[in-house]
Amino acid sequence: MGAARRVSMADVAREGAVGLIFPRRCPVCGDIVRPRGRLICPECAKRLSYVSGATCLKCGKELTCQEGEYCLGCSRRQRTFDQGIALLNYTEVSSASMAQIKYENKREYLDFYSQEILLRFGERIARMNADVLMPIPVHPSRKRARGYNQAEELARRISRQTGIPISVDVLIRIRKTLPQKELTAQERLKNLEQAFAVRQEALEPWMRSVLLVDDIYTTGSTMEACARVLKRAGVRQVYFVSVCIGGDR
Repeated sequence: MGAARRVSMADVAREGAVGLIFPRRCPVCGDIVRPRGRLICPECAKRLSYVSGATCLKCGKELTCQEGEYCLGCSRRQRTFDQGIALLNYTEVSSASMAQIKYENKREYLDFYSQEILLRFGERIARMNADVLMPIPVHPSRKRARGYNQAEELARRISRQTGIPISVDVLIRIRKTLPQKELTAQERLKNLEQAFAVRQEALEPWMRSVLLVDDIYTTGSTMEACARVLKRAGVRQVYFVSVCIGGDR
């Protein structure tokens, strides 16, 4: 399976027509992108901190110690997921952009981030041989209030570009959880352990390798909780991709 599909002339024409009516907004500054045809202002692209250099072999975080193979979090805690990759370091700039997507309905910004993920990681994603993409689910009440799940929006864009099918009815969220920001990694995982479930009747036999999709990875508690329920349900490999990833702690 190729990393990305070929863009047709119809796609280009459609994008151009939409751009004339609704000019593209930059995911960093929020202004109309100049020059037209781009998904981000060239100067704003320079403000993003891409994950680079030595990275954790498990979660993909930048390593503070260049001689190690795993970040502090993955060296201290056992991980159920097999491997993860992330595009950006979670900085003040990327945090503000993610907040606009999540709370201000700026879903169009995900066009840029999904494209960048495939440009940088398309071959690695292809080598994962994932059978299906599964976005990290939000609680139904939260999705109703917001109108969408940003992880699902990202997964749909990746699916269109890679041809990997997406499933939104296998991995589900069955419990609301307390706000995570002030909790330690151990408290986060405990908070999430009973929040996710797998609908066994929706899990098809061919879904042996899953690629989880989310906007932000911080301590890894959410990915860990989802990986645990999926592997208990019979999934063999669980990978993940996220737009942003927190620092090595």
